[in-house]
Amino acid sequence: MKEYVIGIDIGTSGTKTVLWNVRGQAVSSATVEYPMAQPQNGWAEQDPADWHRATVETIRKVMRDSGVDPHAVAGIGLSGQMHGLVMLDERDRVLRPAILWCDQRTGAECAEIEREIGRDRCVAITANPVLTGFTAGKIRWVRKHEPEIFRKCRRILLPKDYVRLLLTGEYATEVSDASGMQLLDVPKRAWSDVMCDTLSVRADMLGRVYESPDVTGVLTESAAAACGLVAGIPVVGGAGDNAAAAVGMGVVTEGAAFTTIGTSGVVFAHTDRPVIDPAGRVHTFCCAVPGAWHVMGVTQGAGLSLRWFRDTLCSPADFDGADPYTWMTAQAEKSPVLANRLFYLPYLMGERTPHLDPDARGVFFGLSGIHQKGDMIRSVLEGVAFSLTDCLTVLHEMKVRLDTMRICGGGGKSALWRQILADCYRMPVCRMENEEGPALGVGILAMVGGGLYPDVVTACREIVRERDRTDVSENAARYGMGYALYRRLYPALRNEFAALAAL
Repeated sequence: MKEYVIGIDIGTSGTKTVLWNVRGQAVSSATVEYPMAQPQNGWAEQDPADWHRATVETIRKVMRDSGVDPHAVAGIGLSGQMHGLVMLDERDRVLRPAILWCDQRTGAECAEIEREIGRDRCVAITANPVLTGFTAGKIRWVRKHEPEIFRKCRRILLPKDYVRLLLTGEYATEVSDASGMQLLDVPKRAWSDVMCDTLSVRADMLGRVYESPDVTGVLTESAAAACGLVAGIPVVGGAGDNAAAAVGMGVVTEGAAFTTIGTSGVVFAHTDRPVIDPAGRVHTFCCAVPGAWHVMGVTQGAGLSLRWFRDTLCSPADFDGADPYTWMTAQAEKSPVLANRLFYLPYLMGERTPHLDPDARGVFFGLSGIHQKGDMIRSVLEGVAFSLTDCLTVLHEMKVRLDTMRICGGGGKSALWRQILADCYRMPVCRMENEEGPALGVGILAMVGGGLYPDVVTACREIVRERDRTDVSENAARYGMGYALYRRLYPALRNEFAALAAL
């Protein structure tokens, strides 16, 4: 009886594979890490062979450790880092290292594309302005700077879809990940002729577009032998990392939303219609539920800010053997709401939404001689919460329905941070029983594609459960006053950030 699926999350630092049973319980998991190259400042590249090697190794390990009969595996789902550029020749050989989502070399190329098409038209088609992180600018960069590579290119794939090719022999992608390439007509869920023509790319170079739970191919004999599986297992479309995390958290119906705080922070809301911000302040993508979309805001330096504070302004003597984050939270709890009038702007890596300003930088505002380390830590937690509230405010302005807020990621483990978020959002924040996120999400998609559940919504209702809930406290009003001040700080500093960058 087929009652297991495999969820694979091909991330930037490593690939994690989890074997799930039909009830959404993790049976076995494995992770293999790999390096990222930075050949120049602001560049980020990886060898796609590392993703494939890690995928094979982790599948073999979860199957070996679990003792599950490979014939009992009903499907495989793929998730992973979005926006990356993989270019192949006519024999499917990788032409150059993949250019990753965090690569910032394409500013000039993005400006060119936007001038040629028009910003408003770009937003209308792709639901987003042309951004350096997305794939389109990377394609234009290769055409300009590596014309011989571009001339040889016959296929363009996203990271997880390159792994799919090696597992199934099929050139395919799915709507959620494809939305972040800036080649997809997001409202129509199909490749855009306008964008493809502008980038000198044929639609057949990009592979067929599927819905996320649809079967895109089956495991080949050679791939099955390498992975310790049997040939013929269906491989579903899967999803980009945030869209997969949404499924894993049960954010699959109108009104549902989640926040995640990892290195970056995300506010993500499901919507049954394509809601697009004309100003491009937040992202609209197709989501992993067929015929639905999501709206998403991103804070670049969320958990990164706390890690920076730990690494830069704390010492091992502070922690005295304790977990650093536990110690920092304890210090922050000693500081009052609004951290004795200290504010933090978390723009260590520039800012993505809603400001779209690569020149923005981190700021402590209001620092005085009374402030202690605990005040600074609390201001970091509150500043990240305010930044995410900026994204939520845009969603409210767009009339996106928001009924529930769930949370995952490392930041979600902090009771203090959850309380700050609930008070800033003015809505309860819920943790889920399973925090595997993307790997569970694509596992659920594989269950649907493998026939274990009829659809994504039904599967989530059966599998996803809340663990606990943080309600709004009496501090919400004071956080409202603090947020009003916080919102004035970036506009006051915008020109100064640009001047700083020009020094």
